[in-house]
Amino acid sequence: MNPNLENKLKEELDELEKNNLLRTVDNLRFISSTKAIDNDGNEFLVFGTNNYLGLTHHPKVIEAFKEASIYGTGSTGSRLTTGASFEARELENNISEFKNTESTLIFNTGYMTNLGVIYALTQENDVIFSDQLNHASIIDGTRISKASVRIYKHKDTSDLENLIKKEIESNNESNNKTNNKSNFFIVSDGVFSMDGDIAPLPELAKIADEYNCCLIIDEAHATGVIGKNGKGTVEYYKDKTGIDLTDSIDLQIGTLSKALASEGGYVSGKQFYIDYLINKSRPFIFSTALSPSTIASANAALNLLKENSEEYLSNLNENTILMRKLLNDAGLNMVEGEIPIIPIIIGPADLANRFSKELEKEGILVSSIRPPSVPKDRSRLRLTVMATHTKEEIECTARKIIELWNVLK
Repeated sequence: MNPNLENKLKEELDELEKNNLLRTVDNLRFISSTKAIDNDGNEFLVFGTNNYLGLTHHPKVIEAFKEASIYGTGSTGSRLTTGASFEARELENNISEFKNTESTLIFNTGYMTNLGVIYALTQENDVIFSDQLNHASIIDGTRISKASVRIYKHKDTSDLENLIKKEIESNNESNNKTNNKSNFFIVSDGVFSMDGDIAPLPELAKIADEYNCCLIIDEAHATGVIGKNGKGTVEYYKDKTGIDLTDSIDLQIGTLSKALASEGGYVSGKQFYIDYLINKSRPFIFSTALSPSTIASANAALNLLKENSEEYLSNLNENTILMRKLLNDAGLNMVEGEIPIIPIIIGPADLANRFSKELEKEGILVSSIRPPSVPKDRSRLRLTVMATHTKEEIECTARKIIELWNVLK
């Protein structure tokens, strides 16, 4: 027993509770893609998931999970020992085809993918340039790496370029003494999870090319969400400009747990990158592989997206436009955008908590996002729309949010 440690931890928890930042786990069971029940059987309409296309409950996805379960409930080992299921290779090939890349490697989570990629590729004298609002998994990946980290202002490519120029100047002076050459990495979300805005990929690609940087884009909230066929940030800009930036991105990182309705993460890129990660990325090497069922369900979801992208993306976009219009017309303090992530800025953490709890009483679940996930005094409701929400569900939810806004604000 360590009384000092126990007291310290209890004091920190008390401080979190005092500041309305204490997090707890509430049990939830989904009965459809849009509805869930709690332990008492209370039913809720959910507007807080990352299940953008609602494929978690699609019959073909569930059937694929069941069919693969005959091969065992677990993989039994890492991919480099006994966990190299046929399903994993099939999904990797499918993702590579979808993303138009040479190769793909599956990790156990999107979080571990970012950690595993950044930690494996960077060395002590390298420099990582990371967007100010990147996801926690990118931030943590840069922190555990041995590289130096430079944070550029959110989506500010001028600031990014200035930081790179300063680093080049500093490196030129150092190289004269040590003859060590640094590798530069630019890392950014494709779609940012808290504000729902899109990275300036064409400018990032141009800078990466001009200054010989390795460009890594996290497509977790982009795949299945933007682009004509849901292929993500690259396709989004190709639709707008006609320019294909696939070859300008060295690595695309993604997740299987959002639009692809399962669990896990992946990285796609040139074959030599994937070969290197297989041999050097510790989260890949030392983790038990995902089960065949988990991988098979993701593959089924990806196939559904490929076969029905027009329908899914049309539904998702129409629902997003409707919800944004209803809230915007009522004068709510929303972060503007076109993504189904709709942040409603509340301000103080205690008020954001109260909003969320009052909506819960109305049978609607919306996430309350507070520091450290967002800056102080920028706590918010993070509303996420799905392709499977009905017009009636959207209108009902918007009405309840607007009513509360008029009362609480």
